Amino acid sequence: MSKTQFPIERFRQTETPFYYYDIDLLRETLSSINEQREKYGYKVHFAVKANANARVLDEIREAGLGIDCVSGNEVKRALELGFDNQKIVFAGVGKSDWEMRLALEANIECFNVESLPEMEVLNQLAMECGRTANIALRINPNVDAHTHQYITTGLEENKFGIGMWEIEKIVEAAKNMSNINLIGIHFHIGSQITDLDVFKVLCSRVNEIQKWFEQNKIRLTIINVGGGLGIDYEYPDAKPVPDFEGYFGVFHKFLELREGQEVHFELGRAVVAQCGSLITKVLFVKEGQHKKFAIVDAGMNDLIRPALYHAYHKIENITSDLPAEKYDVVGPVCESSDCFGKAAVLAGTKRGDLIAIRSAGAYGEVMSSKYNLREFAKTYYSK
Repeated sequence: MSKTQFPIERFRQTETPFYYYDIDLLRETLSSINEQREKYGYKVHFAVKANANARVLDEIREAGLGIDCVSGNEVKRALELGFDNQKIVFAGVGKSDWEMRLALEANIECFNVESLPEMEVLNQLAMECGRTANIALRINPNVDAHTHQYITTGLEENKFGIGMWEIEKIVEAAKNMSNINLIGIHFHIGSQITDLDVFKVLCSRVNEIQKWFEQNKIRLTIINVGGGLGIDYEYPDAKPVPDFEGYFGVFHKFLELREGQEVHFELGRAVVAQCGSLITKVLFVKEGQHKKFAIVDAGMNDLIRPALYHAYHKIENITSDLPAEKYDVVGPVCESSDCFGKAAVLAGTKRGDLIAIRSAGAYGEVMSSKYNLREFAKTYYSK
């Protein structure tokens, strides 16, 4: 959504800060996902950790996507919003007993299991519930996603997944567990991956690992390759919908499947990031010795990505036509890290101007906090 497309008069009458979701763009993105995935019969689960907003999830459910959860409350939210229980998968390195019981009683599609101790507990809980748990083993493929260290998950040094050195032991244990049904393998190497060649490397590792299972006469029905597809934070209007054609095409070309196998994806950021913006108001423009500060009423409690990852978000003054200047755009939270952008080029800015922090639909609202006892930002929609 470009500057001229924001409903400025509506924004002027709305208390800031708030999240604004462009539902048309979300629908366009979901349509593109479905068009491209259906070419190959792929299945997509939305990673709800990226955005748990009920209206956004309603649109995702209507588009036919499943849900990828990493907490019991995410499983609960998916069920409450009417997602098919057989389209819910539950991942995460540290599932508590109550979370596993909840998912077992809901008879979800699959648990992505990350360790032998987890599998042992899941088997015991499934026995107590009178259920059999379908599982996919999350394998750490030791593939470098070439992204920020905090969102890289597929290296041996990361906490996630099962190492190849322990696969044989875990598979043997699974065979002896009466309430565990091994149906697949799962991978996720990281987030905000913009180089599709990284996914080619993942495909090669999956192919190697598949051969091991085949040699050991273990039939797998699900190959879950995770997500990780990045978006263009710098030019959100130039590429509002990610390249799903290229993304799914890589897996079609390089992944070697066996007859009857399904390929599953867990996309998050690529689905929702571009449709969301954080709208904030300028409180003061402060003159520093060598720079200007645009102090806004949104803070790191509303959007923590810049403080946590030094993440870049395009920042726009959407109510000014004055000549551009550079500003450090900062919030009111009592932390030096409460900064959305340094030397951001904005149209000449004054008190009361409205600022849009773009590409905030993923890991924005959902990571909000009440730090400094600030209220959560409200949410509004284009329709």
